[in-house]
Amino acid sequence: MTSLYRFLSQPESCSYLPAETSRMRYEIVGDLTPVEYAERMKAGWRRFGYSLFRPDCATCRACRSLRVDVVNFKPDRSQRRADKANRDVTVSVGPPTVSDERIALYDKFHAYQTAAIGWPAHASENPASYAESFVMNPFVTQEWCYSVGDRLVAVGYVDVLPDGVSAIYFFYDPDLRDRSLGTFNVLNVIRFAKARAVPYAYLGYFVDGCRSLAYKANFRPNETLNHATGEWTPFHAFDERPGSSPP
Repeated sequence: MTSLYRFLSQPESCSYLPAETSRMRYEIVGDLTPVEYAERMKAGWRRFGYSLFRPDCATCRACRSLRVDVVNFKPDRSQRRADKANRDVTVSVGPPTVSDERIALYDKFHAYQTAAIGWPAHASENPASYAESFVMNPFVTQEWCYSVGDRLVAVGYVDVLPDGVSAIYFFYDPDLRDRSLGTFNVLNVIRFAKARAVPYAYLGYFVDGCRSLAYKANFRPNETLNHATGEWTPFHAFDERPGSSPP
């Protein structure tokens, strides 16, 4: 791995928990192998393109990396319903690309999240920034396109790593939110990991108290990263905001 630049962002209002102040630690790399990234991810880092990042907040530890135990996972009733509701959805896997259709769907998703649950306002995406986040990657990344007939309804990006599969990002058409496409995508990621005989599906950060990320905890059994010890432990939904402590 070649590290080009490291920096710590300025404190700002947290997009997950608005009452908190967040800071992010970033590292821009020139190259990165799947093995190297897997080790960084186990330590709580994530990535978009060539940018690695992780929370580095002064008083809050609510962001915790979460991974699903693929071998022992069993879908619950709600997840089985999501599978059934999307039997007509076609999933195609290929290399990441930029298109007007993808950007329009991305913008529509973010506009809905801003209006519905208070995500920060998002300027319209442009091809260059979209490519920087999702298309220009240090190693092979998969793009999963979900379609109903000829209509693109969701897009997900997935890293295939030595000991697991990592769901990088997923966005969908909010007009179809009753289908639970986000749940359907995670189920597909878990199935893909199981087919590759890897033990974990990494789902990014779970943030206690953040409604838009709460669904991740429902894929059980799962583990979260203990920031203090660097160990992955069975999930317990405790509040890591100021003044709180684990059970």
